[in-house]
Amino acid sequence: MKLKSDEPKLKIELVPSTSWYDNLRKVLPKSEWDKIRKRTYAKYGHRCGICGAEGKLNCHEIWEYDDKKHVQKLIDFIALCDMCHHVKHIGLAGILASEGKLDYDKVIEHFMKVNNCNKNAFEKHREEAFAKWREHSEHEWHVDLGEYKDVIESNSKKL
Repeated sequence: MKLKSDEPKLKIELVPSTSWYDNLRKVLPKSEWDKIRKRTYAKYGHRCGICGAEGKLNCHEIWEYDDKKHVQKLIDFIALCDMCHHVKHIGLAGILASEGKLDYDKVIEHFMKVNNCNKNAFEKHREEAFAKWREHSEHEWHVDLGEYKDVIESNSKKL
């Protein structure tokens, strides 16, 4: 069975290695991040924005990449369950699995269930995501925090 459409509902999103740890949560005071996180959870009805699961949620940053200007722009947030979040950060999931902290097969199974696909479709998507990651990681990226830039500047921390 293949993916029902060309675009899977749940996609792997690998941040370029040159931008690892460049995120809004790192530079905001905890109180400001908590406001964004709680607003995001409420926006999604306290459910995962992809699979609809209830329970513990993660506030995931959504980035847009301009491959010509090498600008990585924060465009939104989404509430994600742990499994969808592990798929988004499949590289980190692999590290956690190698340390015995995560069942990597469960992450793959979640991807296949959400996207109604088989393991071959997962492997193809994973290979494409890592190819894009390698290409992106060859460049230094300017991080654009969009509407959140003013919040950072007012807190005098820089990304």
